[in-house]
Order: sequence, then structure tokens, then C-alpha cells
Amino acid sequence: MNEMTYDTIILGAGAAGLMCAFTAGQRGRRVLLVDHADAIGKKILISGGGRCNFTNLHTAADRFLSANPHYAKSALGRYSAQDFLALVERHGIAWHEKTLGQLFCDGSAKQIVAMLQDECDRGAVEIALGHPIRDVAHADGQYRVTAGDRTATAPKLVIATGGPSIPQMGATGFAYDLARKFGLKVVEPRPALVPLTLGGDETLFRSLSGVAAEVVAKAGKAKFREAALFTHKGLSGPAILQVSSYWRHGEPVGIDFLPDLAPGWLVAVKHARPRARLDNTLGNHLPARLADTLADRIGIDGELGTHTDKAVAAAAAQLADWRFTPNGTEGFAKAEVTAGGISTAELSSQTMEARKVPGLYAIGEAVDVTGWLGGYNFQWAWASGWAAGMVV
Repeated sequence: MNEMTYDTIILGAGAAGLMCAFTAGQRGRRVLLVDHADAIGKKILISGGGRCNFTNLHTAADRFLSANPHYAKSALGRYSAQDFLALVERHGIAWHEKTLGQLFCDGSAKQIVAMLQDECDRGAVEIALGHPIRDVAHADGQYRVTAGDRTATAPKLVIATGGPSIPQMGATGFAYDLARKFGLKVVEPRPALVPLTLGGDETLFRSLSGVAAEVVAKAGKAKFREAALFTHKGLSGPAILQVSSYWRHGEPVGIDFLPDLAPGWLVAVKHARPRARLDNTLGNHLPARLADTLADRIGIDGELGTHTDKAVAAAAAQLADWRFTPNGTEGFAKAEVTAGGISTAELSSQTMEARKVPGLYAIGEAVDVTGWLGGYNFQWAWASGWAAGMVV
């Protein structure tokens, strides 16, 4: 078995791995990029409904979760959304801004993958696909990777194999096992950007499956104004996916169903139109099925004028901070990304290199940095991949 030598071996041909590979390759490094899948960028292809929400114009470190909230600042500051957009435009890929700074391809996510392949070709990156990684060893300053029936060595090794979200795409916790093997700590991985499930007496909301409304959703200190969607299992939609990353088991999620209405609005309606009913009043602002269910749960029956101002004000307050207590999430199978991962305390924020293990790097979703919904996780992949690619 012939053993090939390289300057850098990168494990994982996703967004971060591809970025790192071509950045290093175009600096004249001899790079081997290895993946167990039969094609590069598989998660990129399914992202954004096949159109790839490839970055976000509002990228800033405060839109990422990590045990160290400052960790992502350096890489994000040095390789920005504008830098990646310039690359996209250099390749003639048409794009549009959807909402909230989210940039998508006009055409297909395949264009982003083709662009990354083209950049890797320019950097003479060697890509080995369909090779499950059988062993990774380290001795005498060299990393030895056995993948399929080939062995390669290099003084630098980059972990870019992502997290366990979307296991049907072949995602696993490989990155964490490898990190632990080299003595790096791992922050408990959990599903993020994931639908929440409801049980107990909240299962009645499942009957609203398919109903959506623009709300403000809150979990912990985080709040997001976007659409929430009721599903046959619980709650989903952008607002819920966003707060799911901040939600912890046993905690409530608060929803303001009427974010545009001032606190005294319902008492004012009662005084102006005492014969108005709560369900009809809510129906002016919300989908009818949702309005009926909420009115039913609040229990203000008949005309508003028959209730005290205090009771009507309490109903408005409940609608402004409706508490759901999810019994869980739909798990890694439905999670867009993974929160947690290889601890940032172990890594240089400048280079992504492990502090205690020279020559070992970790980038992208494998690391304990998780962005909001809307292109932020791709921008972290590009920025962390670039930061490592500039030094490996």
C-alpha cells in the first residue's frame, strides 16, 4: 500500500472543508480532501430549499451561540459576508436578498458547489470521495489517515466533518470522537434550528397543524419576530427554529401572538365595542382556527362588555406572552445544525488550531459555534475554513 504525503489533510468535503481546501491549495499547499460521501457538498445542495442561503449580510458575532461568545469574532471579522459574495459574483452566480439579509442563489445550490469545486481545481486540491475514514493516528509530528484502502500522511490535519444533524445525509458524531481521541473537550451536542414538540394538555394545538402566524417567540433572553407554524407534532416555522437553539429542556417558550398591538388594546376594544366577542376580535388579527383555539383556551366567553377590565387585560397579557412548555424537539433528524461541539476553549480563534495538539485544526459545524437561521452557519463555515486555510 503506497503512502502519499501532503502538507495538509482535510476530513470532510462540506462547506468549511471545501473552503479550507481551496484556500490552502491556492497558497501552494499540497492538500488532500477526504470524504466518505460519493460527492462533495451534499448538505449545501439541500440547503435553502435547494437554492442555498449562502450567507447573511447582517453577520455579526452576537448572532452565534457558543460557550465563548467572543470566539467567532476574529474569523468573522477577517472573512466577511461581502468577501464570500465577491467570490460568488466573480463566478457569475446570480443571487437575491430574500428577507433579513438572507442571500440565495437565483438558480440552484449546485452553482455554489460547482464554484467550490472550481476553486479547489485552481488550487490543485486532491479530492478522495467514497472513502470511509478507518483510522487517524499521530506520531513524530505527522498525522496518518487511513481512508478506504489508502493511507496518507501530513503534518497538518483539519477536522471539518460537521455535526450529527441530518443523519440521513450520512452525518455522524465522528468529529467529536476524533477530538476526544486527541484529548480535546466537547461541549454536549444538541439539535439546533429544530422544530419543538408539544405533549400533555398542549396537544390540542396540534389540531392547528398547517396554521401559521407572524409572532415574536422568546426562549431565555433570545427573541425573534418571524412566522411560527403549528405542526402535527408541535411548533415549527422560522421563529420557533430560531428560539430552539436557545431553548433548554423543561423551560417554557413564550409567544406574543399580537406583536403589533399595545398592552391596553383589548380593554380599548371592550370600551369601544362592548358587544364584541374575543374570538371574533382575534379573528381580525389571526387565522380563524388559531383565533378560535386561543379564545377557547383563555375562557372569556360571550361579549367583552360582560367581563371586568382586569379580566380583559389579563387575557391580552396572556396573548402577549403565551407560555408553551415543549416536551422535546424533533431531534437531529430534523435539526438544520448542531449546537455544541468541539470546545472553543481548546482552539485558537485566529487559526482554529488546537492549543495542546500542534497541527490539529477544527472548523465549521464541528466546533461549538452555531449561527442563527438565515445563512449565518454558512458564513461561519466560510470564515472558519478561510482562517484555517490561510495557515495550514
